[in-house]
Amino acid sequence: MSGLRRFWNNYKVLLVMVPGLGLLHWGWYSIKSNPLLKKGRDDEYIPEPGIVSYVAQPAPALPPLPEKKSKKTRDQE
Repeated sequence: MSGLRRFWNNYKVLLVMVPGLGLLHWGWYSIKSNPLLKKGRDDEYIPEPGIVSYVAQPAPALPPLPEKKSKKTRDQE
């Protein structure tokens, strides 16, 4: 087996994934920096979500735990 074939068989995942991830990140960067895809945020009104303005009432207190019944021994009977 030649050295190049052995190198390909040992490192093919690395040789395919590293350039693929690099191209993926470069593509994402170029999409994010494209001015045609950006909205003007100066005049945009973002309303407050309803969950923020809702104030929940505090949960009611838990009832007291029942008392454990003591076991009677033969001496107490």
